[in-house]
Amino acid sequence: MRNLPVRMARWSAGHPWRAMVGWFVFVVLCLGTGIAVGGNPATAADYRIGEAGRAEAMAEDGGLQQRPVERVLITAAPGTGRLDRAAADTAAREVAERMRELPEVRAVAAPVRSADGSAVRVDVTMFGDEREGKEHVDPLLARTAAVQKAHPELRVEETGSPSIGKGTDQQRGDDLARTEIIALPVTLITLLLVFSSVAMALVPVLLALTSIAASIGLSMLASHAFPDAGIGTNVILLIGLAVGVDYTLFYLKREREERARAGGGLSPAVVVELAAATSGRAVVFSGLAVAVSSATLFLVDDVIFSSIAVGAIVVTLVAVLSSLTVLPALLAVVGARAERRAERRAARAAAGGRPVRQRAPRRGGPGRATAAVLRGVSRRPAVALAASVLGMLAVAAPALGLNLTDMGRETHSRAIGAMRVYDRQNAAFPELKAMHQIVVRADAERSAEVTAALRELARDVKGDPRLSGDGTLSTSRDKRISMLQLQVPHHVSTDAAQESLRSIRAEHVPATIGRVAGVETAVTGDVARYADYPEHQKDKLPLIVGALLIVTFAMTVWAFRSLVLGLVGVVLNLLSAGASLGVLVLTFQPSWAEGLLDFDSTGSIGSRVPLFLFVILFGLSMDYQVFVVSRIREAALTGVPTRQAVLDGIGRSAGVVTSAAVVMVTVFASFVGLHLIEMKQIGYVLAVAVLLDAFVIRMLVLPALMLLLGQANWWPSRGMRRAQHQATPAGGARPEPEPAALKTVG
Repeated sequence: MRNLPVRMARWSAGHPWRAMVGWFVFVVLCLGTGIAVGGNPATAADYRIGEAGRAEAMAEDGGLQQRPVERVLITAAPGTGRLDRAAADTAAREVAERMRELPEVRAVAAPVRSADGSAVRVDVTMFGDEREGKEHVDPLLARTAAVQKAHPELRVEETGSPSIGKGTDQQRGDDLARTEIIALPVTLITLLLVFSSVAMALVPVLLALTSIAASIGLSMLASHAFPDAGIGTNVILLIGLAVGVDYTLFYLKREREERARAGGGLSPAVVVELAAATSGRAVVFSGLAVAVSSATLFLVDDVIFSSIAVGAIVVTLVAVLSSLTVLPALLAVVGARAERRAERRAARAAAGGRPVRQRAPRRGGPGRATAAVLRGVSRRPAVALAASVLGMLAVAAPALGLNLTDMGRETHSRAIGAMRVYDRQNAAFPELKAMHQIVVRADAERSAEVTAALRELARDVKGDPRLSGDGTLSTSRDKRISMLQLQVPHHVSTDAAQESLRSIRAEHVPATIGRVAGVETAVTGDVARYADYPEHQKDKLPLIVGALLIVTFAMTVWAFRSLVLGLVGVVLNLLSAGASLGVLVLTFQPSWAEGLLDFDSTGSIGSRVPLFLFVILFGLSMDYQVFVVSRIREAALTGVPTRQAVLDGIGRSAGVVTSAAVVMVTVFASFVGLHLIEMKQIGYVLAVAVLLDAFVIRMLVLPALMLLLGQANWWPSRGMRRAQHQATPAGGARPEPEPAALKTVG
């Protein structure tokens, strides 16, 4: 009763209004400071990966970096027949004149007519970083709309990285708003069913939302050390509502148990302290496990995963802080009010000569379904373990066919207007689908040699059907950097595009520029970025999984003083992650679920998804592991035999684990409705992972394994050995009867 969670709960319950005001001030300060300072968005340089990233850095060194480009496409209006060439030329001139007037525009190229004469395009290059273009594209879109209005006989529309990026961001914001509309009511309904109290149901949601608000502000401050890739808020919403409600739920359920056990003999403040001594400690361990697991994402050396790590760490720690500070205050206030209401009811009953009706205490054991499952596991633990593990391995089998790719621009939803224009542009100008950029750095005096070698390379590939055009050669002002750009008339995901990249890197570059001594060469472009990013993720995956296994083992050993339980935690997490990945592959790589989940299969999984799954699942599964095993260990330390402690601990915690799982699954599953396929895959696989972890791992595999291990579960804990030994009668082994909660069912 002297550990930190108890001391914090004691102060908070003793000074509830100070604690609540302090929490409100903390949230306002975090959010206000974050808004005042502002975030630091990642730049194009922060996204550089592999050889493609190295080439981009070289190009930027010579001022040849990729600029934000918008393309205005002019075609015949639907239903009007062939394109009127004169009208199209007039509209193209107007587009060019209007665009040149804008301060956001760096250059406007001459109009280009498609090979079949069905379209004319005008390329507009903007100032600034390639990824900043979406912030300044509105004036360009307005000028395009004005030309369209002046030429109703034509279809004048605009697309490009900036307008597509803007449309994607807007769609993602709309999607997230819808997920909140779905997740919050379902969460409230679940909590109402658990607590049968509006006040108790509102407390977890209120704390989760305030934790999210504070975390958004703190993440904006953190972005100045770790640039925000634009998904930090998404992660905070995804993780914040789940863990915020979970931690509060664990605490609330234990507080209710202690209150029922006290039977009104203890004050609300003391009951809160008792809950803090048990669930408070579990919440701290769980939060630290999620934070430390998330921190392994920094090892990926990728700005996107750094943003994910920052968001997950910040919101988890803030959720833990809310559970240790303001939650005890709220519980103390709610408990005191409940006592006063009970006293008033008793007084009114006494005045009227009526007996006081006492509410029946809530049953603390497992429900009927849980009891039936545990009864079967307890009778044949070896069979239950073998069957459940084999089932999970069978579900995990499809993961052996995992195909990782980068979810590029072509996978974006066609509900975005700029994407529909993008498709029409690619139909008229297929050479714009992708490109290769061969970048060379050499001393200025070698410029002529480098130029000759690059021209030779362009001649060598001219007849290659996988490429298009003669290529464009550029040289920096100081003659040190040269770049050859080759157009690819295929989408980056196609075999033709990927084969052309391999051919250029392995054959054409070594045979031409590779013969020039003292030069540095690298290949980038759309195809190279698409190829290099998944390879980077694959290279980092073993490192991250290894780090997670070490973290899981160390955190479990620290929490329970048991090497055996540390190994059990590692094995269970791997089993859960493997099965979840198998379900993901089975669902998204084929096409059978396209109509059901509203997506177009790419035959692959987003390259970020497995890393995200392993890190977040390993952290979140520790919530259940710590909470459940804490109940078992707590009973065993009082002398309850291990077998009975396992069944009682899992039986007593089953209700709260189920409720927490329903909340998490609701939050994660709401992301399946997002248009971005990678976010859809992440939401789906996390929902599946939580279901498997809560209902298969914690209800079948864990109890069966712990029952089979018996006393070995606690090795080498001396304290546990002493507790179990003292509880064993001197004359022989202590009998281990079936728990009463199981006997009463069936």
